[in-house]
Amino acid sequence: MSRKVLIIEDSPGIADLVRMQVGELGMTPVLCDRGDSGLARFHEGGIDLVILDLMLPGLDGLSVCREIRSGPDYVPVLMLTAKTTELDRVLGLEMGADDYLTKPFSVAELSARIKALFRRVDAMAARSGSVADEGELQVPGLRMDPARRRVFVRDREVELTAREFDLLWHFASQPGRVFSRTQLLDRVWGYNHEGYEHTVNTHINRLRGKIETDPSRPEFIETVWGVGYRFRE
Repeated sequence: MSRKVLIIEDSPGIADLVRMQVGELGMTPVLCDRGDSGLARFHEGGIDLVILDLMLPGLDGLSVCREIRSGPDYVPVLMLTAKTTELDRVLGLEMGADDYLTKPFSVAELSARIKALFRRVDAMAARSGSVADEGELQVPGLRMDPARRRVFVRDREVELTAREFDLLWHFASQPGRVFSRTQLLDRVWGYNHEGYEHTVNTHINRLRGKIETDPSRPEFIETVWGVGYRFRE
């Protein structure tokens, strides 16, 4: 079945360029020229990748990305923007974008980024399948059922995204072991690019917000200053 790529871009020229390249890769492009209509189409389902402009009418790209990431299912997001400042790039990654491409870009670079994102998706799916074969994991205050991908904190079920579940499992199955952001990118995300450590921070902050009674004083995922993070012994 052909993968569907949702292209949310209000510039007709760029949208057409991306559409043609997606088609050349054997995928099905779906075009929207507004942030609000693009988000509505995403919620209809069946989308495997979102290529998202930062500046959009109706709803800006950061807001669209934030809404996509608030759902339970993981779909990769490649953000496009004419802005080149470090702050804009970091904001996109903080909102949950997986990769970032600055306009103008080459067709070859766009193609390479799309292929790389789907390799990561396939790698993550393979890891998730191996996790599902594991038995239930329990520590005081936390229980994880990998087969059903369900998490209970103090007997209350907590809804996690696919990436949040994999991140928590990686920590909880190896208590006390310290992981750097680079190691987490490699082992949970399936890739390692300098400068993408921000996305690790964002996911850990969101995860703490869901499982910790007081995220500022975490009981489960501890910060090891200057090194990374660990799950408490």
